[in-house]
Amino acid sequence: MSQPSASPSSKRLIGLLGPAFIAAIAYVDPGNVAANISSGATYGYLLVWVLATANLMAMIIQYQAAKLGIVTGKSLPQLLGQRLSRPWRIAYWLQAEIVAAATDLAEIIGGAVALHLLFGVSPLTGGIIVGAVSMALLLTQGTAQKVFERLIIVMLVIITFGFLAGLFLAPPNLRGIAGGLVPRFEGSNSVILAASMLGATVMPHVIYLHSSLVIHRHGAGHEDPHVIRRLLKATRIDIIIALGIAGLVNIGLLLLAASALSGRHGTDTIEGAHAALSSALGPVIGVIFAIGLLFSGLASTSVGAYAGSEVMKGMLHFQVKLWIRRAITLIPALLIIGLSIDATYALVISQVVLSFGIPFALIPLQMVTGGKVMGQYRDKALKWIGVIISALIIGLNIVLIVMTLRGQA
Repeated sequence: MSQPSASPSSKRLIGLLGPAFIAAIAYVDPGNVAANISSGATYGYLLVWVLATANLMAMIIQYQAAKLGIVTGKSLPQLLGQRLSRPWRIAYWLQAEIVAAATDLAEIIGGAVALHLLFGVSPLTGGIIVGAVSMALLLTQGTAQKVFERLIIVMLVIITFGFLAGLFLAPPNLRGIAGGLVPRFEGSNSVILAASMLGATVMPHVIYLHSSLVIHRHGAGHEDPHVIRRLLKATRIDIIIALGIAGLVNIGLLLLAASALSGRHGTDTIEGAHAALSSALGPVIGVIFAIGLLFSGLASTSVGAYAGSEVMKGMLHFQVKLWIRRAITLIPALLIIGLSIDATYALVISQVVLSFGIPFALIPLQMVTGGKVMGQYRDKALKWIGVIISALIIGLNIVLIVMTLRGQA
């Protein structure tokens, strides 16, 4: 674990930025690509409001998680691990691991699809390559947090350009965007997509991770109120910039699909979307899109493995080396690829799984950040905003269950 080279109070504010960019990369993973493109291609601008709302929710939630780490010097998994009895800790860890596995599934499959689009590599070989490269990225995290952050930021820039370049050739309809900001659905499938988009935007594993990221970056045990306030200010700026970029990418993906892919056959899959983009906007745009997808998979799967490691360390009080964990968590994704299950369908379902995992991260976060452990920094008005966000997300999941069961009846 790297430690800060100077005290936070002696650094320029810009030098304190970085942790939120690692968190933000998880918000632009291949699961987002599948969910947002499926939404835009199928329903046009209908679900723009879901992404806009979810991104604002994500900013609030990630700030709460980061604030927890700065004030207490402990991560959310650590605090839960201290408070829960052994059986409950194991059960809680298991659900968090399922969420992390769903995340990893989306990221490995997305990277494998990108390699196939770019080089014709078989999906299984592509999955192995993505896993190996992500393992190399994780080794930089183990030696230097700042190096890892900088690599992730470079990847975020590439992802942003790769996914938004097409908008210059197929600009969205402003009236359609305005209409998409009005909350509404059109049938059960639009609810499933909305839940998928929400699961891809408010990420449970990154809620667990962000409190660890700020500790690794800024150190723990700060008692000087001036230092804490400075770190909290830097964190707010960090989150607004990083998640603002992630939100722009997510909404841009939906707008690109709505403007360039709506009504085209087969555009509800990543491969179909790539083919349609290449046909409508030219092969160069298709290649740029595939490069963005590749870097999305590489970066986000590294962050996912990092998050899973922090959850295990906090909840079970032991840690597996990151490269070993990376190797183990590759297995489910490679099995899915080997069984030739439709990649885009697997990505969308993985995001629905993430959506169901959100309350298990959100509710404890609200309880802890609004509790005595935060001292004078405990949330007050922000706590109730967090409660409302949690209720909205849980409510959407209930609607999803009911509508899915009715559709199968």
